[in-house]
Amino acid sequence: MTNYSVRQCTLSRPVEFAGIGVHNGSPSRLAIKPAPADSGYILTRLLEDGTIAGRLRVEHDRVTRTSLCTVIDLGQSVSIATVEHVLAALSGLGIDNAEIVVTGEECPIVDGSAEPFVRAILEVGLLAQAPRKKFLRILRTVTVRDNDAFAMLEPYNGRAFDVEIDFNSKVIGRQRMIFDWSPRRFAEDVAPARTFGFVAQAKVLRQAGYALGSSLENSIAIEEERIVNPDGLRFRDEFVRHKLLDAVGDLALAGQPIYGRFKSYKGGHGLNALVLKSLFASENNYEIVDADALPLEMEALADLPETLTVAPYLRSIG
Repeated sequence: MTNYSVRQCTLSRPVEFAGIGVHNGSPSRLAIKPAPADSGYILTRLLEDGTIAGRLRVEHDRVTRTSLCTVIDLGQSVSIATVEHVLAALSGLGIDNAEIVVTGEECPIVDGSAEPFVRAILEVGLLAQAPRKKFLRILRTVTVRDNDAFAMLEPYNGRAFDVEIDFNSKVIGRQRMIFDWSPRRFAEDVAPARTFGFVAQAKVLRQAGYALGSSLENSIAIEEERIVNPDGLRFRDEFVRHKLLDAVGDLALAGQPIYGRFKSYKGGHGLNALVLKSLFASENNYEIVDADALPLEMEALADLPETLTVAPYLRSIG
């Protein structure tokens, strides 16, 4: 196995973003910074008075709300919403350690996908760290259900996703994506997929104080069985790809990348959070292992995006 697949990594330099929150419509800023080995993803909020809240490792038991997005509690009545796209970019690229600093109540939505985060990270490059990567290996199948919808984690020699959606809409319909993860595949096939919604539902959400920042620049809008966005879709099945993107981000709350297979049908943030809660309910469901202890299938996980080559971007320390 290459160093990239075995050793932990972080960003070489910070990257920054400015925009608005898709739900509150307020200005927000985001910085993703390098972090020490074994720190995971650290979430910090910079408050208006210049003080900070949180600086806590992001894990599943800090999820407080999953309606429309994933919200993380930082304590002292402070939270950050819509963290899933940023976490998906980090986890999807195989980055183990990073600090996420947010100014505002919500991460900026940028274009509604994870591609801007991925592109910026690849531009600054990755930094290999001395310790070996750790994975959370699934030992027993865990399933959660909500009527006919379900989410499950099961043993598998690799990191795989099998996501299916089924909407009562001719534009979306029933779509399924089976995805064996690698950084390159994530960057090319998943990261560009944008969030989506129905115009009629958006009007109701705005009246309730949500989707205030939603626009055709950051969301796919569906009205009367047509795509409103002038440029159409980035993928024919962009809807299920975005649901898979959300799952990658939500499952990053496991604390380590999951070595196993995730499956869902009609899933979403709520079921994603519940399946992690069910997984951690028993230590018999999983184990933490070093990358060296995993089967040779891990070789495939070293597949780098074409724009990220080891020579100029992946520096090594330790």
